[in-house]
Amino acid sequence: MAHVPVLLNEVLEILEPKSGKIFVDGTVGGGGHAVPIIERLAPGGTFLGIDWDEELVKNLESRIKNLTPRLKRIVVKAGNYADLPEILEEEHLGKIDGLLVDLGFASEQLERGKGFSFMKNEPLIMTYSKDTSPAYQVLNQLNRTELERILRDYGEERYAARIAEAIREREKKSLIRTTGELAEVVRQAVPNSYERGRINPATRTFMALRIYVNDELENLKKLLRQISEIMNSGGRVAIISFHSLEDRLVKNHFRDLAKEGKVHLLTKKPITSTEEEARANPRSRSAKLRAIEII
Repeated sequence: MAHVPVLLNEVLEILEPKSGKIFVDGTVGGGGHAVPIIERLAPGGTFLGIDWDEELVKNLESRIKNLTPRLKRIVVKAGNYADLPEILEEEHLGKIDGLLVDLGFASEQLERGKGFSFMKNEPLIMTYSKDTSPAYQVLNQLNRTELERILRDYGEERYAARIAEAIREREKKSLIRTTGELAEVVRQAVPNSYERGRINPATRTFMALRIYVNDELENLKKLLRQISEIMNSGGRVAIISFHSLEDRLVKNHFRDLAKEGKVHLLTKKPITSTEEEARANPRSRSAKLRAIEII
């Protein structure tokens, strides 16, 4: 399944990639946003694509580098967008004119058996980077109180206490090692009327565990704090989030930067998918795009 980029037209319209500019895709993934951005940077532009997932980077590298010889430079490398200042320094790129970060995960990651989805029974790994401890190991190390906090804070799960208790009780008998095992424990811990059937009972638990295992919110906070030091005046930043915790962080930080007179808000309210896109790509339904321009 090829990755379908969300809000592609909106991203291109708001970031305005142009000839000769320096652009970064901080979550380059399958290249869905990157390829059309690169095409608009020619001639003479520079593109840096980074992703935490080394396998995605390897798959994308040759295809992107062969895309156009008219760019000054194309770099695709494994890395964490939270380390962008260091990566820019390593690549001798200086400040940049455009930055895109898509906080969703690529469709390709769902297909590799790493446990991101409860729809298939596979090892409960949930990591982007090989240097991160797998979710089943992390789950085993958390006590009931810690687990309840993670489910409540990161998953906004109202039954966090019941689920945490059920997980700890189950792991007294045998360790949870697969997505199917975890999903079943959660299902049995919550009422049959959970969310009136609108979402799978495991949805919030899986989201919370993935966020915690990969330190996703801390990475986002770190990036937001660094925006002013990595962007050129007139440069634009677009961030696509997929749940309220991420969106709240982005909204509040962008608002604070605007109050300090450091940026113009390009989106007073988040840009969301059209009905047409939502029908064609259900994943886009929860996507929210916020953007700023550096003063």
